[in-house]
Amino acid sequence: MAGCVRVRAGGAAVLTPHPTSRAFGKVCLTAGLIALVAIAGVLAVRHLTTNPEAPLLPTDAAPPAAPPRPPPEIAEPTAFDRARRQMVDAQLRGRDITDSRVLEAMGSVPRHLFVSEGSRNAAYDDHPLPIGHEQTISQPYIVALMTQLAQPKPGHRALDVGTGSGYQAAVLSRLCKEVYGIEIVPPLAETARTRLAELGYTNVTVRAGDGYRGWPEHAPFDVIIVAAAPDHVPQALVDQLAPGGRLVIPVGGYTQHLTVIERRADGSIRRSIAVGVLFVPMTGEALKRRPPDGEP
Repeated sequence: MAGCVRVRAGGAAVLTPHPTSRAFGKVCLTAGLIALVAIAGVLAVRHLTTNPEAPLLPTDAAPPAAPPRPPPEIAEPTAFDRARRQMVDAQLRGRDITDSRVLEAMGSVPRHLFVSEGSRNAAYDDHPLPIGHEQTISQPYIVALMTQLAQPKPGHRALDVGTGSGYQAAVLSRLCKEVYGIEIVPPLAETARTRLAELGYTNVTVRAGDGYRGWPEHAPFDVIIVAAAPDHVPQALVDQLAPGGRLVIPVGGYTQHLTVIERRADGSIRRSIAVGVLFVPMTGEALKRRPPDGEP
């Protein structure tokens, strides 16, 4: 720093600032402060540029809100959904069920809701299940096979004889315009009617009664599926087939065969046997009747 030397009494030398140096010091101090302010400004701008939402100085304000959660993912399929897909792939598609509409219907109807709560874990297994009153719900493959053999179309009217818990009717409702179900056990008929309505199968009508004579008031039918085995084919069901219609029915006693009866366009009847099966016997009038000679 500029200054001059002055000698005090006693010989001590003291450095005394020059008067002009004091002014220079003030100028330097002022310039330094300006420079610091400028540097702080540059740092603040850089800070805001790289962190636009961060505060310049610590604050006592509440911390910023957490980022919004991503939209919820699609719910994972339930165990029943997975079991139903596995049933379609292994038991149906893995065998000889090739009709894509039938496969789709079988994959969409919640079979576990058509059995008792105690049987739900086995609903998609490859076997029939009891539904009470000495009746059963057929194994999934048989339901799919009978449906495929009946060849239902979107504009068809179907008759389901032996409605039971309503499962076959629900499958048909996905494939036909109208479905009429008859169940000889009144409590089962009432349960099926309520269940189908609650599940939204609005094109299904169920009544309690003997299905041996069909449902003449709603005939003719393009599709008739029977879920109990008489020892002969009820003629009333054949008579209620529309031209081109198909009746799929198990026929026999100890030995039963799944039989397909088709009414051709010219009114003639063609019969064929699909596969051996085992159903509960058809009760009611079927037990009192016997087939004409030569008729199965």
